[in-house]
Amino acid sequence: MRPVAPLLLKARLKRGKEDAARLSERYGIASRPRPEGHLVWFHAASIGESLSILTLIRRLIDEMPGVNVLVTTGTLTSAELLAQRLPKEAFHQFVPLDHPAFCARFLDHWKPDMAVWVESEFWPNLIAETDRRHIPLALINGRITEKSFQSWQRAPGMIADLVGRFSVVLAQSAASANRLEALGAAHTELPGNLKHDAPAPSADPHALGLLQHAAGNRPVWVATNTHEGEEEAAAQAHLSLSQTRPDLLTIIVLRHPARGPQLARTLSDMGLSVMMRSSGEVPEAHTQVYLVDTLGEVGLFYRLSNLVFVGGTFADMGGHNPFEAARLGCALIAGPSDFNFQEAYAALEEGGGMLRVPDAVTMTSSVAALLDDTEKRMMMGEAARRVASEDSGATERTLAVLLRLLAPKP
Repeated sequence: MRPVAPLLLKARLKRGKEDAARLSERYGIASRPRPEGHLVWFHAASIGESLSILTLIRRLIDEMPGVNVLVTTGTLTSAELLAQRLPKEAFHQFVPLDHPAFCARFLDHWKPDMAVWVESEFWPNLIAETDRRHIPLALINGRITEKSFQSWQRAPGMIADLVGRFSVVLAQSAASANRLEALGAAHTELPGNLKHDAPAPSADPHALGLLQHAAGNRPVWVATNTHEGEEEAAAQAHLSLSQTRPDLLTIIVLRHPARGPQLARTLSDMGLSVMMRSSGEVPEAHTQVYLVDTLGEVGLFYRLSNLVFVGGTFADMGGHNPFEAARLGCALIAGPSDFNFQEAYAALEEGGGMLRVPDAVTMTSSVAALLDDTEKRMMMGEAARRVASEDSGATERTLAVLLRLLAPKP
């Protein structure tokens, strides 16, 4: 890894996946001094994992006045979002590349009192080096999909060594708990899914007012957290729906905002009038697709429309967090791929808050039906809100375990 690290980072930098000003962090070189006192380190892979721990971090700080929290991630988008959302007692660094020297340098500087890994991103050298220094390791909101489980079974010794180094393993579902135990985890507990406890996303009142004024009485629907192919499906849906609804406004919230400019060109080539959120402008009367290529603003669009298609469900990505839109009373539509949120999607579907569709054609007809049936749309939105508002208690149970792990040993 060490000889090829500069080449790897240079290639990622060229693709817009690294921050040139903070590239040294990827070599384990800190860009700020370690604060005095206790320091708890959370590692989260990207946006979804980062958002899931914000409430937990706030509660940890409340329970341990004076504690400092370091959060590492590996993506630019998560770094940008955390810069907006982390409390003042917490800060972000990019995770070092998984080379022993980089990991040692990182740990030499930060000397965390505890390391908390979120979900399922296992970096062998970083985990091993942390454990070698007798730093307590906790895996929280642990998640192993069936696909990952089958893949890890090809290296049983390696995964057993990794998960066996965690002092506690807290799984987000019974299925993940069973898989983690089968892979070698000990002390597995099931406190629930942290993403269930995340608060509804906020929205700037002024920005919301501008969008509501711009939309007026137009029918509006949202495709959120979309991946490649799903935006085109939403665009095709718009072209079909607009034949009988010429004033329709389709809002597409990209999972990866950097794809915005290229996607805008693709949709324009399809004959659509496209405006990008990053332009700072609101939709105009002729705008057909409003492309949201910014971070941290989904709360605006779940308040602007109460009809939302959840992305990552056609692209075989396992789906994305449905709770944010559900908490704001949105009727939900999702495709067949749901392995990231299988239990949540099932609960929302059973509770009447989500429609599952097999393909983009059925999505289009479902959007049409719900746009035309305000009463059903409102009933689904309330059902989704009801399911999402049930307090899972995952945050408090997870916090109790972490505080126990941090407690001084007699």
